[in-house]
Amino acid sequence: MDWRSLGTLLLFPVQMVYYVLKAAVYLVLPARPKDLSEQTVLITGGGRGIGKHLAREFAQQGAKKIILWGRTEKCLKETTEEIKQTGTECHYFICDVGNREEVYQQAKAVREKVGDVTILVNNAAVVHGKSLMESDDDALLKSQHINTLGQFWTTKAFLPRMLELRNGHIVCLNSVLALSAIPGAIDYCTSKASSFAFMESLTLGLLDCPGVHATTVLPFHTSTEMFQGMRVRFPNLFPPLKPETVARKTVEAVRLNQALLLLPWTMHALVILKSILPQSALEEIHKFTGSYTCMNTFKGRT
Repeated sequence: MDWRSLGTLLLFPVQMVYYVLKAAVYLVLPARPKDLSEQTVLITGGGRGIGKHLAREFAQQGAKKIILWGRTEKCLKETTEEIKQTGTECHYFICDVGNREEVYQQAKAVREKVGDVTILVNNAAVVHGKSLMESDDDALLKSQHINTLGQFWTTKAFLPRMLELRNGHIVCLNSVLALSAIPGAIDYCTSKASSFAFMESLTLGLLDCPGVHATTVLPFHTSTEMFQGMRVRFPNLFPPLKPETVARKTVEAVRLNQALLLLPWTMHALVILKSILPQSALEEIHKFTGSYTCMNTFKGRT
């Protein structure tokens, strides 16, 4: 081992201590929230569920323009009218993010009609709630196209202009199931794990890009229509999150340029436990929390 390598090895723990202390300082003295008054926000799956609450929250916190994407015009139109009543400019476009050509076509339409998107929120997702052998092949492909590949297409469509402007933010509404899977939702868990890896790689790639940031949100079970068939064994100990809470915390994280947000904060313990406990112990934890799906009612929509 040469002297240079030895020096790097000895410096590594010092650097780790520095970054831990730096993170602790930011927790105590958080950065000043960025102003949203000149930001144009595009939310996929924005017609209902968490997407609808995100539109409300961005409008409430002063976003200049809001754009909603989704597959159901009725929901998009209703949410758009609601946002307009708050005094915020709002537009909607029908778009299936799982369709690459449709994404690029509608992205062009957005730029021509509304202008540059500076905050992209990848929220659209589907879940079928079946085991692997019970799942239809087309349904499995659909969940991967929308939940994972859709983010490739939307990010490729809007990130280049953000980099030119040195002003942009890519947001992913993921799930804690990306880190801790459950039975009966193999399509969803797989797609969310892939999505998490996509965002982690993207976030690291943006470190040298001034003014452009990324945020990944990993919420626990949220009370939306999408997960109406999911139950928790001890709801008093592990209550479902409210979609408005997820939306509020997400917008706060965006304004603080926070890279990773786990909801609730107790989910951090899950990450730690998975890395140190044997499989048998993890199985017991899973049985205790009791998250499982009812196949007849567990359904997902964008």
